[in-house]
Amino acid sequence: MLRVLAVDDEKPLLEELLYLLRSDPRVSTAEGASDATEALRRVTRALECGPDGPDGIDVVFLDIHMAGLTGLDVARLLAGFAAPPLIVFVTAHEGFAVQAFDLKAVDYVLKPVRPERLAEAVRRACAQLARAAEPAAPGDPVGAPASPPPVVPAQRRPAPEVTVADRSAEQIAVELGGVTRFVAIADIAYVEAQGDYARLHTDDGSHLVRIPLSTLEERWAARGFVRIHRRHLVALGRIDELRLDGGTTSVRVGSAELQVSRRHARELRELLMRQATG
Repeated sequence: MLRVLAVDDEKPLLEELLYLLRSDPRVSTAEGASDATEALRRVTRALECGPDGPDGIDVVFLDIHMAGLTGLDVARLLAGFAAPPLIVFVTAHEGFAVQAFDLKAVDYVLKPVRPERLAEAVRRACAQLARAAEPAAPGDPVGAPASPPPVVPAQRRPAPEVTVADRSAEQIAVELGGVTRFVAIADIAYVEAQGDYARLHTDDGSHLVRIPLSTLEERWAARGFVRIHRRHLVALGRIDELRLDGGTTSVRVGSAELQVSRRHARELRELLMRQATG
């Protein structure tokens, strides 16, 4: 059974979240905090009382945008404790998912919160706590040095563990139907600016993320993405054709034809020529 602290500085949203959490049979207690300072005070008191104390907290459901300290700030502070509670972010903003998982969040739930999506976050928290509580293998005395790993034949050697940092470098988190998915950057053909958002176009469809195009341009320059227009960022290796028609330049990326602005046309041609000649 989970002991939960929910943190949100908007009272109606906090009350709704608490109502949903208290309706889940896997949650034994659910208390609320209206700001980061109160949340930190409650977590500190819970840790001082020990895991079995009356004020124990297993999971913090944490908003990101709050007055004063943000939810990300709170998560960073909690990470400094020896045995911090698990973190589930509950937010209206899509663009912080990578930072959230860098902080080892159990889940990232978008507002407005759907009961079934929140139930999945509770399930993940329960599963992580259950794994942490599994006893050590029999015959391993406490404090004894770990046994050397068994020799595994090369063809059966397990794949290296993918860390959060690896994931954030190779994938981008997107929200689809209330579920956070990870899209491989290598699968993205081009990106289209849509205000403060960006739409990622892949062979299988498109995904909207709350990240400015300029930010993605900076992050993905080393991965071969180039700016061709104020609205478009393109993976250089996914350009099928460069078309010159009078005074205009365009590229074909799959079935899409994208205009190239004059300020980017010369640089793009040079990049494509260098790529073609190796």
